[in-house]
Amino acid sequence: MSAEIIALVVLVLVFLVATVRSINMGALALVAAFVVGTSVFGVEVDDVLGGFPANLFVILVGVTYLFALAKTNGTVDWIVHRAVVAVRGRVALMPWVMFAVCAAITAIGAASPAAVAIVAPVAMGFAARYRIHPVMMGMMVVQGATGGSFSPIGIFGAITNGVVDQSRLPGNAGVLFGGALVACALISLVGFLVLGGTKLLQRDRQSSRTAAMSVASVTGGGSGSEAGSGGDGEPVDDALPRLDAQRSLTLAGLLVLAVGALVLDLDIGFLALAVAVVLTLIFPSAARGAVDKISWGTVLLVGGIVTYVALLQDQGTVKWLGDGVAQVGAPLLAALLICLIGAVVSAFASTTGILGALIPLAVPFLQTGQVGAVGMVTALAISSSVVDCSPFSTNGALIVANSDVAVRDDVFKRLMTWGMTIMVAAPLLCWLVLIVPGRLS
Repeated sequence: MSAEIIALVVLVLVFLVATVRSINMGALALVAAFVVGTSVFGVEVDDVLGGFPANLFVILVGVTYLFALAKTNGTVDWIVHRAVVAVRGRVALMPWVMFAVCAAITAIGAASPAAVAIVAPVAMGFAARYRIHPVMMGMMVVQGATGGSFSPIGIFGAITNGVVDQSRLPGNAGVLFGGALVACALISLVGFLVLGGTKLLQRDRQSSRTAAMSVASVTGGGSGSEAGSGGDGEPVDDALPRLDAQRSLTLAGLLVLAVGALVLDLDIGFLALAVAVVLTLIFPSAARGAVDKISWGTVLLVGGIVTYVALLQDQGTVKWLGDGVAQVGAPLLAALLICLIGAVVSAFASTTGILGALIPLAVPFLQTGQVGAVGMVTALAISSSVVDCSPFSTNGALIVANSDVAVRDDVFKRLMTWGMTIMVAAPLLCWLVLIVPGRLS
């Protein structure tokens, strides 16, 4: 049995054991990385540890630390209440607002994890406050960030179009962006409908009727129509936290985080840590217990899995899979397998890295002209990116880390289910819509 097969079998066993037994999957994956790396691939421990996602570690710690402070001092509550006022109490609109905000931010060039790191804490706080399914809200945030990233000036779009140009393949930036945005919107729509969106719409209609009846029954009371009401029927302005010095400085810190990460392209993890440390120094009493609220379990889980997958990439297991697919005689089957590989690997690793690595691997296959290059590249790009809702990717991990502690385990399990489902369904649907028609025409 080859080393590549052994490594893949061990990865499957990690998932099975962690599912059956009550053990952190990341801890198990770290042990597996050590054993497989040193005994099967014959590498040094330092090489195994070289795959540990230090950048992701800093992002998760920094962002969850900062927003733990913001939640403790009431800043997040203030933002959530203002958001409800902005949509006039129509809570069902907020998931779509979050989708649109993330898409707009990444479409103008911001990194997808940066957009999610900034928007997710507020979105998940809103979901907890107004009884919106946290997985649905998280899916909206991640898919919005993913879809926008494929604009011609977005990071995913720039990488994909650049690789296509360098490989001298026919490309279409408009088809890529439009296809990715539509795919992400459809996934979000499915999540919205399946995870309680229709109930949110019913709640909004009921709240509107209740508010209208209240206004009609009060003579001379014009102020009631301005406040609106939240999805749980309470007036949003009555409980609105007031801005004090601490909340104002926290808002300023969050603004610095947004501008620094999205405009100045500073590292969001270290920037979030810096803002959190400054707030702690100024308001030490409010920072007690904030470090304990960092999602350490999520950090360990994601860090372990990503370390193991990085080992597989470094040792050529992904390339081995790609080379094996290239030898498949049936072009349509080979195209489907390439999309599946992109989805599977990207669910546990960097989407940016996958886009830059798998498209070149598929170039010899595409240059034969057996399948359309534009459709194939678009299908591969979508398949490799919409799985970012997986809790093992940076975006999915941020959603889990910013979920309410009481539901965090459930959010992780449900996101893993959604991620694995999309991992299979997205390549198949992209193949049917974007590749098969070109082959048959």
